[in-house]
Amino acid sequence: MPRGMKHDGGARPGAPGTFGSRLAGAMAARGPLCVGIDPHPGLLAAWGLDDSVQGLRSFSLAVLEAVAPLAAAVKPQVALYERHGSAGLAVLEELLAASSQAGVLSIADAKRGDIGSTMAGYADAWLRDGSALAADSVTLSPYLGFESLRPALDLAADNGRGVFVLALTSNPEGASVQHVGGAESVAKHIVQAAAVENQRYAGQALGSVGLVVGATVGTALSDLGIDLAAVHGPILAPGLGAQGATGADMRETFGAAYPAVLATSSRGILAAGPDIAALRAATAETLSGL
Repeated sequence: MPRGMKHDGGARPGAPGTFGSRLAGAMAARGPLCVGIDPHPGLLAAWGLDDSVQGLRSFSLAVLEAVAPLAAAVKPQVALYERHGSAGLAVLEELLAASSQAGVLSIADAKRGDIGSTMAGYADAWLRDGSALAADSVTLSPYLGFESLRPALDLAADNGRGVFVLALTSNPEGASVQHVGGAESVAKHIVQAAAVENQRYAGQALGSVGLVVGATVGTALSDLGIDLAAVHGPILAPGLGAQGATGADMRETFGAAYPAVLATSSRGILAAGPDIAALRAATAETLSGL
C-alpha cells in the first residue's frame, strides 16, 4: 500500500454480514488464530528497527504481509501506536486499511470503556463506517457496568462490526475485581450479559459480541461456574505461545466452548521476524498446534 493511504472504514472482509458470521467463516477457512501486532520498543530493536514512526510502519506492514495468508484476524495493540502520537495513529489507519485489503479481519485492541457521550465517541471512532480508525472489531472494558457499553454494542450491530468485552483476564490483578462474588462473580455477570446481547444474532454461526478470556486462566472458569459455550460469541484468548499456553491447555481450559475460541499469539510469532518467511513459518507452526 502506498505511504499515506487513509483508511476509509468502509471495506470489511466478507462484508456484508455480521462480524460474527465473517469471523466464523475465517476461522473455518484458515484456522482459529489471531496474531497480535505489538510493536514494543524491544521488538523493534530486535528487528533492527528504530523506535520511530518509520520503524513502527515497517514492523506493522511486515507482520501483516507475513501472517495474512494464515491468520483469521490480526490484533494491533493501540497503545503502542498512540505512544508515537498522531503519526503513530496514521500508521494504525494504514495498517487497518491494509488488513481489510488483504482480507484479514482486524481487532483494535483499545480496551475502551466509559459512560454516556464519551463512550459514544469511542464507539464512533472504532466502529462507525467511514471513521479513519474503524476496525472490524474493538476490545472494550465493561468495568463501569456492562450497560455503559451500549453505544458501542448498538453501533457495532448497526454497522456489521463486533466487540470483544473483557471478562476474565489472566493478569494477577484481574482476580481482585473479576472474581469478586464467587459463584455470582463479576466475570460471570459479564459473560451472562454478553450471552443476552448475542440473542440478536440468533441463527448466525457466531454472535458479534465476543469476550476476552485469558488462555492461562486455568481452572477459573469452572471454579466460578462460568459457561462460555452458552455465550454464542467468539472468545478471544490471549496467552498462546510466549505466555505459556498450548493448544492442549486451551482445549482443556475452554472445554465445550473451544470451537468458538480465537487463540491469540503475539511475541511467540513476532520474535521470528523480521524475515517474512520465518514469520510465516512461525505462524504456521503455531496454527498447527490448535
